[in-house]
Amino acid sequence: MSEKLLSGMRIIDLSHRLPGPLCGKILTELGAEVIKIEDHEFQDPFLSGLFAKFDSSFVSWYENLNRGKKIERFDFNDPADQEKIHNLVVGADAVIIGIPHKTRAKLKITDTDLTLKKPFVVIELLASLHEKKSMHDLNAMAMTGLLSQYVAGRTEKIIDPPFLPIAGISFGHKGATDLLAGFIKSSKNNSTEFVKTYLDQATKEILGIFWPEADRLIGRTKFLHNGIYPCYSLYQTKDKKYVALAAVEEKFWQKFCEIFTVQTSMDRFHHEDSKLFDLISEKLSSFTQAQIDQMTTDHDVCLSIIK
Repeated sequence: MSEKLLSGMRIIDLSHRLPGPLCGKILTELGAEVIKIEDHEFQDPFLSGLFAKFDSSFVSWYENLNRGKKIERFDFNDPADQEKIHNLVVGADAVIIGIPHKTRAKLKITDTDLTLKKPFVVIELLASLHEKKSMHDLNAMAMTGLLSQYVAGRTEKIIDPPFLPIAGISFGHKGATDLLAGFIKSSKNNSTEFVKTYLDQATKEILGIFWPEADRLIGRTKFLHNGIYPCYSLYQTKDKKYVALAAVEEKFWQKFCEIFTVQTSMDRFHHEDSKLFDLISEKLSSFTQAQIDQMTTDHDVCLSIIK
């Protein structure tokens, strides 16, 4: 549990699905009081809409993303409820916006309505500053060039997307950072700060660091973290489960070789052929996951079972 650094801060979350609610969750974990407001009929799609209908895991996502928040549901078309929502927003320290402009106008929380004479932040999470098309996580990864590494050298007609919506996750974290930065500025100036955060920009700024254009230009696609080196990879065990080996440093590699009697003159970064990969695989596949866990319990070796 994070230290409650934001205790006393109230934030209204008028967003849905992943990025906005994740932004609010991060701030909740830091101690802020976050109130998530939803229309009583059109609730968050992760809970009762399109996403929840075709994949039940989104309901679990909704519960986890919004745990610790106070959920308030109103009739967005009822004037009395519109006033309640407006009052909740203007009485807070910040609002996370993820609703259309026409809905903001209906609730009287447009930028004009929210130009308040006090420290206040309006953060709006948007797809793109320049692109007019709608986009999801996968689109942002494609448009910023990051998926080119993932598909490089592959020939399958259909490729499963990467594990987890990492662009959307990065976007949510960027939103929380931008909100806090905006609040610092608003506190100094006793002003309302309007902050816009974009999915494609956040994807490029945060994830693009790790797939730089210089490497793209020379066609490099394999690195430590996606399996170029034998000492940093995933290996199958005797019982068809897996372990994660991350023996990058010499001391961890030596300890691994000692425990599993790996005798080789090859450097742990040997990748010109598959010989060292095969040798490690052969050793680890002769033990069950439980046996490996027991063998490494008392050793600092950077080898972990995949639960």
